[in-house]
Amino acid sequence: MAVTSKSPSVYFNPWDESYRANPYPHYEPLYYNPPHRMDLFVPMALVARYADVTAILRDHERFSSVAPGSAFLEARKAAFGRAPRLIFSDPPVHTRLRKLVSKAFTPRRIKDLEGRIREFSTTLVERAARKGEFEVMADLANPLPVMVIAEMLGIPPDDYEQFKLWSGQMVEIQNVPLIGAEMPEHVVAAGTALRGYFIEEIEKRRRNPGNDLISVLVEARDQTEALTEEELIITLVLLLLAGNETTTNLIGNGMLALGRNPNQLTRLRSDPSLMPRAIEEMLRYDCPVQSLLRFPKIDLEVGGIEIKASTYTFVIIAAANRDPEQFPDPDRFDIAREPNDHLAFSDGIHYCLGASLARMEGAIAIATALDRFPRLRLADPEEPLAYKGSYFLRGLSSLKMALE
Repeated sequence: MAVTSKSPSVYFNPWDESYRANPYPHYEPLYYNPPHRMDLFVPMALVARYADVTAILRDHERFSSVAPGSAFLEARKAAFGRAPRLIFSDPPVHTRLRKLVSKAFTPRRIKDLEGRIREFSTTLVERAARKGEFEVMADLANPLPVMVIAEMLGIPPDDYEQFKLWSGQMVEIQNVPLIGAEMPEHVVAAGTALRGYFIEEIEKRRRNPGNDLISVLVEARDQTEALTEEELIITLVLLLLAGNETTTNLIGNGMLALGRNPNQLTRLRSDPSLMPRAIEEMLRYDCPVQSLLRFPKIDLEVGGIEIKASTYTFVIIAAANRDPEQFPDPDRFDIAREPNDHLAFSDGIHYCLGASLARMEGAIAIATALDRFPRLRLADPEEPLAYKGSYFLRGLSSLKMALE
């Protein structure tokens, strides 16, 4: 499956475990050349330079977020369903769906969650303190975001663990090669179970509506018919995934970056006011979302290279975030970096609706851990790290930190 482009220095295989463990050295040759064309099951192009990436993300008129018909799509429909999805849609469908989903992320709703995020973070960190050990992913990064999104959706606490299990299984969709492989049965089963769960919750809200997000979307569906029933179900599934896995990876990748750069950790402890800028640098330095897919609607040029219509175009935002033309000394982790116009939340019409919530969760979670554990450090800096299977969503499987 390994692919080398016409330039022998460029290697791209997102399903290679070693590549996923550290893709950044493989991005470097892409900064000094135009986008690369290659074939891996389908015609593909790699776009990594900041200027090219931003141009594509802002050009929804020529670059679609809807993949052309293929086994890639059919496999994912088996898990998600067949209705349009916000992040994989174009206007006018995208405009309609985004307007509705934006009701979940108003400044007031986000502000109202702050107290609960602090309560959740404190509870999780204190639980780790009682154990006498801190496994960042299991103890904090994994459970916190699902607790927050479940709170928004009005899901009872007893179901949090099951939600996280379904979420983790559905992220494995990203592990399936683009063509020629069926969706694993347990992934399809997770999608089916999650859809069934939300169908029941939707009916509960119809009988007894509340102030939670499910109730808001059910009302929009029933009163204005702005959503079909299938779109409503899939929107709830995607809200769970989008509000969960990416924030988990922000916390985990951010704690790892601090652990590997103890001078920056000390600096943050001595000046907590740097936390907002530190979060931006964590997002830039080790991006929770490595790449997005776009599909040219017509034959066109990017960076002087022709890309044919329908080409699977990997818009590598994690690479753009380390482009030396945009970020001086890009491989240095600097919590006071300014300016820091990273693309971790995408750009253009698909800019992440939950960006402010993710920033708040990350800042509160990490600050809570640093306050509670004043001598926090990596348990074993030399221990190899294990990453989850997805290339697109970059996240650790585990991260052990010592408390003394």
